[in-house]
Amino acid sequence: MSGGDGLASRLVGRDPTLWPEGNVSSNRLGWLEVPREMSAQAKDLAAWASSVEQSRVILLGMGGSSLGPAVLQAVRALGGPAVGRTLEVCDTTDPSTVEHLDFSDAFVLVSSKSGTTLEPNVLFEHAWSKVGDGARFAAITDPGTQLATLGHERGFHRVFENRPDIGGRYSVMSYFGMVPAALIGYDVAELCERALGADLEEAVALGAAMGQAARAGRDKVTIVVPEAFAAFGLWVEQLIAESTGKRATGCIPVPTTEPESGADRHVIELSPRTAQDLAEEFYRFELAIPIAGHVLGIDPFDEPNVAESKANTNKVLDSLPLPTLEESDPGEALGWLESQCAPGDYVSLQAYLPYGQDAALHALRRKVRDRLGGAPVTVGYGPRFLHSTGQLHKGGPNSVVALQIVRRGDAPQVPIPSKAYDFATLIAAQSIGDHQSLLAHGRRVLRVAVDDLAEIA
Repeated sequence: MSGGDGLASRLVGRDPTLWPEGNVSSNRLGWLEVPREMSAQAKDLAAWASSVEQSRVILLGMGGSSLGPAVLQAVRALGGPAVGRTLEVCDTTDPSTVEHLDFSDAFVLVSSKSGTTLEPNVLFEHAWSKVGDGARFAAITDPGTQLATLGHERGFHRVFENRPDIGGRYSVMSYFGMVPAALIGYDVAELCERALGADLEEAVALGAAMGQAARAGRDKVTIVVPEAFAAFGLWVEQLIAESTGKRATGCIPVPTTEPESGADRHVIELSPRTAQDLAEEFYRFELAIPIAGHVLGIDPFDEPNVAESKANTNKVLDSLPLPTLEESDPGEALGWLESQCAPGDYVSLQAYLPYGQDAALHALRRKVRDRLGGAPVTVGYGPRFLHSTGQLHKGGPNSVVALQIVRRGDAPQVPIPSKAYDFATLIAAQSIGDHQSLLAHGRRVLRVAVDDLAEIA
């Protein structure tokens, strides 16, 4: 199957029959045109960015509103802007991470499509308690949301209203990605031009091959990138997992910087050389994944299981104090994984821990992979992954073996101004809620508490 079967023209023609009846594509395909629209906005965005006085940007968001900008910041040294502000993305409720946010000389960008997502809302409350000056804030959201209203009421520097027919994971080339890009010095017109240079037929073939491989049992999409571009895995992992992981099927993304192989692997090797190259990869995969969804017979634009963990979190918070969950000895974790994993399974390491442990987490990923004879292993911070791979864990095939890693002992007390609970309670409730959701779907999950990730090894 290839673009020669008419898939490319059907996709750009917004043909809803590419996907099952009842799909939500009618209000989710705006990303097809948005690079051209953003290119036309490039001068305005550059002029606006130059009017911001602060030297740093803190972005508060979750999922699609934060992962693309995080990638652009991580790779900017690779041919990206030589000068410009730095960007710090906060897409966690971990109290240690939140407590250490430095708002001095910082401009705060609040990003939320719905304007009602819990995490960016409570992070905004924290930021407002530290800054309290609307001129140092901007918002990116859909038209008419509560966040848009709040931004106008509090005198935000600017409120960017994104076109509403774009889902979060397909939004990197919209205001959600291009406003942060402009703030840290990228040439938005250049990024858009590179995105539009993606080969449509090649992208369709990429997606078709991905879907066909999954149907043939090679559903672990192993995306190999150079070490310097490792951050790209964050973005592509969400796009693939949340788009295809439903109806007990899906493509399971395994981002890696090392060659990995196996009978259940479908390997895609990427070789970007500059930061700007990623704009083309963003758009290429956005074109490819809906075609993979077509092959799998699923709707690549909905996310039916994401709300489950949110609902469970709210139930936990509505009945405080927190329940006590059984926690196993972290030293037993590797043995438990060995006992549970069979051919075709994959491991999900889920770390509800402070940011800044990427090296240790990826070292643990490699250790688990090698201990299990090369099995696919993924890793993510909670609650970040609840807005990305979480959909796959609950809605995809029952081949996930989850290791939930939480903090042992007391966490810093960082209050949330409008809530009766603090950030430590919130992230604990999120881990408990997701644990309940995994069990409700019959998933295999072990929960361990650590002071140091080395305890697991």
